[in-house]
Amino acid sequence: MTLVKFNNRTRNNAPYFNNVFDSLFSDALNKNYTINKVPGVNILESEKDYTVELAAPGLVKEDFQINLKKDTLSVWAEKKTEDTAVQKNYSRKEFDYLSFARSFVLPETVDAEKIAAEYVNGILTITIGKKENLEPESKEIKVS
Repeated sequence: MTLVKFNNRTRNNAPYFNNVFDSLFSDALNKNYTINKVPGVNILESEKDYTVELAAPGLVKEDFQINLKKDTLSVWAEKKTEDTAVQKNYSRKEFDYLSFARSFVLPETVDAEKIAAEYVNGILTITIGKKENLEPESKEIKVS
């Protein structure tokens, strides 16, 4: 016995219920295995600073660890779970950040002394100040 997958898209490219139903669940299951559990980020630049906004719902400020080493800003989060919490039976759960790590290479214009972080309404906002009076080095190079 040979099984052949029926492709109902060949009929005048008309949408059929089976096609929608099959693609909805098969795509969701396939994509669910490849979900990258890293929160999205927005990076803004103004004249005086850089702002990094990291979307991480369901955490508290104590869950985050932020570190600056040379020119790399690293952000870690690990949610402390309690066994006494009521277990919910989710059919799909995507905003579950039990732990993650993100790193950002910072430009030379960053002032390491002017970094602040704030976590409000599921958004971690890191403000990084720029160095003042940063003039490009000018140097005459002689050809030998």
